[in-house]
Amino acid sequence: MFKTRHFENLHIPLWLMKDTCWMLQWRAMGITMIIPTVTVAAIITIRSRREKDDEFWINLAVLFWISGNSYWMLCEFFHYEVIKDYAGIPFAAGMISTAYFYKKRLLNKKIKKDIL
Repeated sequence: MFKTRHFENLHIPLWLMKDTCWMLQWRAMGITMIIPTVTVAAIITIRSRREKDDEFWINLAVLFWISGNSYWMLCEFFHYEVIKDYAGIPFAAGMISTAYFYKKRLLNKKIKKDIL
């Protein structure tokens, strides 16, 4: 059985390691860490579609965030800083996903309150 918490706990050190490599300018290790970090985020997102608590939308936002963050890191590592602003596209998608999550949550609370 899939344990979301296990993958979330695995995801955090991967993410921290990727960002630490970025900060320290360890290009090879930073680039390498993109693969497991994004993969685990994608697994969490895909598996959370089946859950009824709408965590999918938050997990999707995290996937967008890490993807944009990884793109930005690559732009800096390879001196393509002119195009790093395109990282704003997945960041914006993550904000939209998060807004949708909270909108659904607020609507569910309002519906439950109206029923009671």
